[in-house]
Amino acid sequence: MKAVHSEDHRRHDPKFFLVRGQVKPAADQPERADRLLAGLRAGHHTVVAPQGHGQGARAQVHSPDYLAFLAEAWEAWEALPDHGAEMIANIHPVREAATYPTHIVGRLGWHTVDTACPIGPGTYAAAAAATDVAASAAQWVLDGEDAAYALCRPPGHHAYRDRAGGHCYFNNSAVAAAHLRRKHARVAVLDVDVHHGNGTQGIFYRDPSVLTVSLHADPRGFYPFVWGYAHERGDGEGIGANLNLPLPLGTGDDAYLDVLTGVATRTIAAFAPTALVVALGLDASEHDPLAGLAITTEGFRRIGAALAALKLPTVLVQEGGYLSDLLGENLTAVLAGFESAR
Repeated sequence: MKAVHSEDHRRHDPKFFLVRGQVKPAADQPERADRLLAGLRAGHHTVVAPQGHGQGARAQVHSPDYLAFLAEAWEAWEALPDHGAEMIANIHPVREAATYPTHIVGRLGWHTVDTACPIGPGTYAAAAAATDVAASAAQWVLDGEDAAYALCRPPGHHAYRDRAGGHCYFNNSAVAAAHLRRKHARVAVLDVDVHHGNGTQGIFYRDPSVLTVSLHADPRGFYPFVWGYAHERGDGEGIGANLNLPLPLGTGDDAYLDVLTGVATRTIAAFAPTALVVALGLDASEHDPLAGLAITTEGFRRIGAALAALKLPTVLVQEGGYLSDLLGENLTAVLAGFESAR
């Protein structure tokens, strides 16, 4: 399978991660990409650099004020006296009867859902490169590739149209879906990350042309806590084009595959898309440090085969999957399962 990756991801090296009141090392470390690249090499996949797709690809799914904020954020932050080494908000306005702020501290709070998206001097460049990665993989599929893999870092599925959150800044999976919409009237996004793809859901919640399906750890006890419930089905013209499938914490291979090959597959088939984006989180692993689900390496192979069985042109976009000894091996397994079932 052709894979695309940018070394610009290394420019984003966050340090701050607040967990239950404790500051811990950030989960999204540059080493993640090194282990994923090792998984690609083990599977003998071709890895190339992305084409530049510019702001236009991001503007398909993100608002002008948010794009401007991320582009300007670090320079404005650096101009503050006594500024910190990373941009971390101390306010998160609920926006009810609120006025858009002009001060960078206010804009930072306005455009971030939580504290798990610190911004450093290289964050914008890395996140922008990740959207080029996603759009390049989508373009390959538009050009006739059966499937392509986008090694995106930072990840994207928690990013809304105008808000960062959960290690995510630009929504790479949404960028890929919007790019596929250039030729495909109906596109499905299937999110298999351990966390609900709340940003992707938010971007397409009123869009009847993009089906969003997410299998994830039950948000009653897992991030993002306030999104990802089964009753969230879309809004307006998009009612019925969103399906959430929350799973009990600790769900293993067989129960997970039953849901994936059952209701998720039937829902996608009924929607009748002509292209698919897979938001490929590997943090459902039994060895992932975030420990929400318990998928084995063999389980990931089976997930790959189930994705291939949908028989759609497919863009696989890397989302989560954090540092464990099996991170690269799990990617190898997913792609091997996918290719063996095509």
